[in-house]
Amino acid sequence: MSHPARHTIHAHQHHLGWDNSIAPIRIVAPGDSLEIDCPDSSDGQITAAATVADIARLDFGRINPVVGPIFIDGAQPGDAVKITIGDFRPSGFGWTANIPGFGLLADHFVEPALKLWSYDRVAMTPAAFSSTARVPLKPFAGTMGLALAEPGLHSIVPPRRTGGNLDIRDLTTGTVLYLPVEVAGALFSIGDTHAAQGDGEICGTAIESPMALTLTLDLVKQANLAGPRFTTPGPVTRHLDAAGYEVTTGIGPDLMRAAQDAVSRMIDLLTAGHGMAAVDAYMLCSVCGDLRISEIVDLPNWVVSFYFPRLVLL
Repeated sequence: MSHPARHTIHAHQHHLGWDNSIAPIRIVAPGDSLEIDCPDSSDGQITAAATVADIARLDFGRINPVVGPIFIDGAQPGDAVKITIGDFRPSGFGWTANIPGFGLLADHFVEPALKLWSYDRVAMTPAAFSSTARVPLKPFAGTMGLALAEPGLHSIVPPRRTGGNLDIRDLTTGTVLYLPVEVAGALFSIGDTHAAQGDGEICGTAIESPMALTLTLDLVKQANLAGPRFTTPGPVTRHLDAAGYEVTTGIGPDLMRAAQDAVSRMIDLLTAGHGMAAVDAYMLCSVCGDLRISEIVDLPNWVVSFYFPRLVLL
């Protein structure tokens, strides 16, 4: 009986769209482990020397590269790929941006903005946003997915039944993710690594950060999943809970509008109480604040809440 193998895959082995005709870069057996080096979501276009002018020059054809595809021997439609997420090896560099036309409040924030981050990649202590705010870090991969059965090239940006750009911050060390297989070999790819993100990623970016990670790929035969599911190894907000939260709400018959209202009211609270520029408050909310559906049963109005962790503010 053979032992599981360990594979190393480098960042240059990436692609820019889901397409089941892309040749796999590696064939692995169920149970094999991989160490994967992931580029950031800009594919290296935003560096530590970048300025806000670089946001306007972004080549969106290079956005959200994913490393792969990886062929899993024996995977067939109807199976599920079981992804056990291991450790992360962050780079120490990251960025957050307001990109015009993108994000929950795109109509309100029409000018580009850029925040460059430098953090301790070993100690992973909270990263400084400003002299008055530090953000606890929780690395994860924003994009993990399998190829679609539908032929042709499909954008990586929207999440799908087979996973993809899920941007779920709890897909981190110790979490087990299951994705439904649509094509032989599954054709797994991963990328869009983040150092931290709030639930909702409201401005459209997190702390975008290149990093390496380890994971194990396995199969669950004939799982017949309808969509992604995952299991966490323990509590998911402990890194933010210690000092409580400031919470604003949006209430109304439209969940999107209620979400926008809840976030707008938090931005107002931060600008009034802490002297932040509105766009800075918006980006800070994106990397550490959480949108939650608090109530969805009392017709005609729903309640969306936005939780901002108080420990972020110094």
